[in-house]
Amino acid sequence: MSAHVTDEQIRALAATAKPYSVALLRWGPERTMDGADAIELEHQRRMVSLRAEGVIAILCPVASDTMAGIAIMTVPTEEATQIMAGDPCVRAGMMRCEVHPCHGFPGDALPA
Repeated sequence: MSAHVTDEQIRALAATAKPYSVALLRWGPERTMDGADAIELEHQRRMVSLRAEGVIAILCPVASDTMAGIAIMTVPTEEATQIMAGDPCVRAGMMRCEVHPCHGFPGDALPA
């Protein structure tokens, strides 16, 4: 690490933290079921729509045999859990979803 961070900088950043929910999507046992491609397309459409609506702040598909994706959501954990329970891939058993409360810092973003 080359950047020097002071205790004051840490405290100042921590004071700006806001609550979010993180949804962890893992591939499930029905990943390759008949019709999986169409169901996954509907999952993708829904996730991009939630992103466009601001419900998902950061959407990260994961290239893995076990992990399908990560979404940082702007809604409380209970609401995020309900939203993700309605996901086409989750309903079909193609994915499993865990939602956890987390904190983030305003202005954080992925580099362009």
